[in-house]
Amino acid sequence: MEKDQLELLAALEKKVLWLATWMIHNANHIRPNEDGLKVGGHQSSSASLATIMTALYFEILRPEDRVAVKPHASPVFHAIQYLFGNQTLEKLQNFRGYKGAQSYPSRTKDVDDVDFSTGSVGLGVAQTLFASLVQDYLHTKGMAKQLPDGKMIALIGDAEMDEGNIFEALLEGWKHGLRNTWWIVDYNRQSLDAVVREGLWERFESLFQNFGWDVVLLKYGQLQEQAFAEPGGEALRQWIDRCPNQLYSALTFQGGAAWRKRLLDDMGDQGAVSRLIESRSDEELSQLMTNLGGHDLPTLIEAFEKARTHDRPVCFIAYTIKGFGLPLAGHKDNHAGLMNPAQVDSLRAAHGVRPGHEWEPFEGLVQPAVQVANFVRKAPFIAKGKRRYASAQIDVPEVLQAPAQPQISTQQGFGLLMHEIGKQDSEFARRIVTTSPDVTVSTNLGAWVNRRGLFARNEMADLFRKERIPSTFNWEFSPKGQHIELGIAEMNLFIMLSALGLSHSIFGERLLPVGTLYDPFIERGLDALNYACYQDARFIVAATPSGVTLAPEGGAHQSIATPLIGMAQDGLAAFEPAFVDELATILRFSFDYIQRSGEAVPDEATWLRDAVGGSVYLRLSTRSIDQVNRQIGPRLSEEIVNGGYWMRKPGPNAEVVVVYMGAVAPEAIEAVGLMGEDRRDVGLLAITSADRLNAGWTAAQRARERGLIHARSHIERLLEEIPPHCRLITVVDGHPATLAWIGSVHGHRIRPLGVEHFGQTGTIADLYRHYGIDAQGIVRAAEAVSGAKPIRHLGVVAM
Repeated sequence: MEKDQLELLAALEKKVLWLATWMIHNANHIRPNEDGLKVGGHQSSSASLATIMTALYFEILRPEDRVAVKPHASPVFHAIQYLFGNQTLEKLQNFRGYKGAQSYPSRTKDVDDVDFSTGSVGLGVAQTLFASLVQDYLHTKGMAKQLPDGKMIALIGDAEMDEGNIFEALLEGWKHGLRNTWWIVDYNRQSLDAVVREGLWERFESLFQNFGWDVVLLKYGQLQEQAFAEPGGEALRQWIDRCPNQLYSALTFQGGAAWRKRLLDDMGDQGAVSRLIESRSDEELSQLMTNLGGHDLPTLIEAFEKARTHDRPVCFIAYTIKGFGLPLAGHKDNHAGLMNPAQVDSLRAAHGVRPGHEWEPFEGLVQPAVQVANFVRKAPFIAKGKRRYASAQIDVPEVLQAPAQPQISTQQGFGLLMHEIGKQDSEFARRIVTTSPDVTVSTNLGAWVNRRGLFARNEMADLFRKERIPSTFNWEFSPKGQHIELGIAEMNLFIMLSALGLSHSIFGERLLPVGTLYDPFIERGLDALNYACYQDARFIVAATPSGVTLAPEGGAHQSIATPLIGMAQDGLAAFEPAFVDELATILRFSFDYIQRSGEAVPDEATWLRDAVGGSVYLRLSTRSIDQVNRQIGPRLSEEIVNGGYWMRKPGPNAEVVVVYMGAVAPEAIEAVGLMGEDRRDVGLLAITSADRLNAGWTAAQRARERGLIHARSHIERLLEEIPPHCRLITVVDGHPATLAWIGSVHGHRIRPLGVEHFGQTGTIADLYRHYGIDAQGIVRAAEAVSGAKPIRHLGVVAM
C-alpha cells in the first residue's frame, strides 16, 4: 500500500476513535440527563476495534460484503457511517437517547447502513455463518445473479466466544461446507468483569482448524516485527509470548516507564536486549509494546487482502488492547468505564480538536479535509450506495385447499398442505425453503421433502435407496433441494430462519422460509427467535406438538408457556387453529403476511398493523380431532385470520359462553352440548389467535384514548352483544392467562382454564381430566362461576 494512502487511513482511524469517544462522552457528561442514570457506551470496547474497522470499511470491504459489528463497538460503527454520510449529526448527538443512534447496531431502528443487528452477544456472529449458507443456496439455484459472492464478516469480542450458540453454529457450518465467512476475534483478553484465561487463543486456533477454517494469527505489528529483527529482538519476542494476559494489560495501563522497568527486571542486562530497550524513550517503548497486530493497519490490510483471494472460512485472531489510544487502555475495570472530563480534554488536545468543533468530520487532521473527504468518498464499500435491497412479492394462491379427512390433527394437516404446495410447478412453490432441527419427519415435513428434496451444493445419494432398502423417505441431497436439514439445535434453527428471512433485503432475492420444531423447545431457541424478529426477518415457524397433547412423553415434551410467548413476542403473529380448514386459511394468509412492508398504520377494522407484516408462529397439535364439514367463505376467512369467530353464537339470554383455542375444541364443543340441555343460549367462541385479538384490543383502546371514540377491535365486536350477566369460561391447552384477559374487554366475569404445571405422563384424556380442561371440568367451572345447579348428566357436585 502506498504511503499517502496508509497515512490517510491512519488519520481516519484517529478520527473514528475521537468521534466514538466524544459521542459517548457527550451522552454521559454534556447532554441533559433528566433521570440521572448512567447512559454508558463502552469507550474502551469500542477503541479496541477502531483500527480493524477502519481497515475494513475504508479499504477492504466491497458492497456485497456484510458485517455483524461487535455490539460494544457500535459507537465506532456510527462514527464511520457518519463519515460516509449515512448517519446524521443529530442522531450521534442523541446516541443512546430517544430515537438517537442505537446502543447496538440495529437494522430496524438505526438510519445508517446496518447489515445485521447485534446486541445479544453471539447471535450476530452466528448470523453471518447462516447468511453465508443462504448466499450459497441462492447462487447454487441461479438466484441473486447480479451480486458476486460477498464475505459474511463478524467482529467478535473474545469474551463473546463463550456463547454456546457460536459453537453450535460452527458445527452446522462444517456440515454444509461453509464458505466466504470471516470471523475476526478482537482478542483484547478482557471480558466484562476481568481478564480472560491464559492460552485462550490456542484453544480457538485448534477449534477452528478442526472445523475446516483457516486461522490467521495477527499478534505482532510492524514496529514489533522490526524490533524483533534487531539484536536482542528474539528475546523480546519470547518475553511477549510468555507474558501473562493480566500483566500485559497492567503494564499497558501503567505506560512506558513501567514497561521499561519490568522488561529490564525480567531480562536483566543482556547487552543487545538492554540496548534495544534503552534506545527508545518511554513513549516510544509504550508504542512498541502496544503495537499489536490488531492495531497495525499494514498488517491487517495485508491479511485481509490475502483472505479475499479464496473462499475458505477464515478466523482472524487479532491481538488488541481494550481502550487502545485512550487513558483507560489496559485497565481491567475499563469495560464500562467512562473517561472523565479532564481526560477527554487531554484527548481532545492530543487529537488537535478545537473546543466547539468536536463533531466536525475531519477536524484536527494533518491532511486537508478535502483530501480526506475524497478518500472516504472513494471507499469501495460505498461504491453502490446503501445496500438495502427490495424484492418483488411472490404471488400466493388465492386458496390453499384443506385436505378432506374426517379426522386429522393440525400437524398432519400442515404436512398435507405443504405436500400439496410441493406438487405445484410455480414460482410460489420454488421460493419456499424449509428447515428443521432434526425433526423434519416428526413434524410432518417428510412428504414435502420427498417431493422437493434436501439442499446441498453437491449431490449426495440416499444410500438406503441406492441399496434398494425400503424406506418411506427419500433422503437425497442435491442443488435442486428446498429443505435445509439442521442438527438438533433450536438456536441454529431460528438464526437460519433469520438469515433466510432477510434474503430479500440482504441479497435482493425473496425466499419464503418455513421452519418446524417441537413446540416446547421454542424456549431453547427463544433468544435467537427474539433476535430474528428484532431484525424484522420474515418466516413461518410451525411448532408441534403443543400443550400436553404429547401426553405419554411427559412434561419434558409438553409446552405450557408458549401461547404467552406468541402473544408477547414483537414482530411475530401467533395462531393456534383447531381445525385444518382454519390452518389452510391461516397458512395462506401467512405466506402473504411475511412479504408485506407497508406503513405501520392500523387497520380500522381490526386495529392491527397488518400492512407492516411480520413473521408467523403456528402452534399445532398432534391430536386428531373430528373436522367440521363446511365451506370457508370470505367472511369466515377474514374472522379466522383476525383471531376468532362464533362457532355457536349465544342468544340474548346467555348465561355462559365457552371460549376455546386449539386442540381442546372437542372438549369445548362437548361441554356446550351438555350445558345446552339445561341452559338456553349457551355460546361457543372459537379463538384462532389470542395474540391478534389482544393486539387489536389494546390498539383500539389507545386509539380511543387519542380521541378516536368509534375505534372497535375484532374481539370487542365479537363480544358486544353478550349480556353483562353472562359468564365466560376460557380453555386452552396452555397457560390459562392466554385467554384470561378477554373478560376485561366488556367487563364479564370469567373463569380461565388451562395448564399451569409440568404435565404427567398418560393419555390426553388423563391429562385433560387432571387439569380440569375436559368437558366435565369446563361444565364444573361454568357452574361454579355462575352459581347454577350442577348439570344432571355429570353426576357430580360442582367444585
